[in-house]
Amino acid sequence: MTALRKPAGADMTVAEFREWEPEEHPERRWQLFDGEPVSMAPASPNHQRIHAEATILLGVHLRERRPECAVLVAPGVVPRVRSAINHRVPDLGVTCAPLASGGEVGTDPVLLVEILPPSNERLTRANVWAYTTIPSVAEILLLGGVRVEAEVLRRGADGSWPEAPVFLDAEDELELASIGFRAPLRSFYRTTDLLAARR
Repeated sequence: MTALRKPAGADMTVAEFREWEPEEHPERRWQLFDGEPVSMAPASPNHQRIHAEATILLGVHLRERRPECAVLVAPGVVPRVRSAINHRVPDLGVTCAPLASGGEVGTDPVLLVEILPPSNERLTRANVWAYTTIPSVAEILLLGGVRVEAEVLRRGADGSWPEAPVFLDAEDELELASIGFRAPLRSFYRTTDLLAARR
């Protein structure tokens, strides 16, 4: 991620960020990190393919098993901690909240998904910490961007988060309890060259 120009003065607020139009790289995805607009570097071909497969797999599952829920591509979410100056954008989210009047999506994601790129893994992991402060989020899925692997963080029945995620590799099955989803992890990598690299 690369921080580019923002309006002069104090930290940018979420309200200002939502109205702001970047002069540099307007085509990129932007997030607000502690009052600082930060742009995401363009995604690699494998990242794009994993993103597309995840959207399809989760979308088909929801259509068949949880039609009240929807996959959201790059949904903007506001963490509860430092909420006035943080607006994060995961790769995918799942919400089961109804569409509000005016076309605004409900702000209660139950699942958030990030694909870990090597270029900005540190900041992506900072997002994960922020996501755990959102009361509706029950699970966070991190998909490897350069290897067939994943990490799953699942909120406990008492509302707490585990100290460490569940780690998965290419031979494992991925379970997302928040939406009743099960599939081989390798299915998310079907169109990448990462499965072939393992042979």
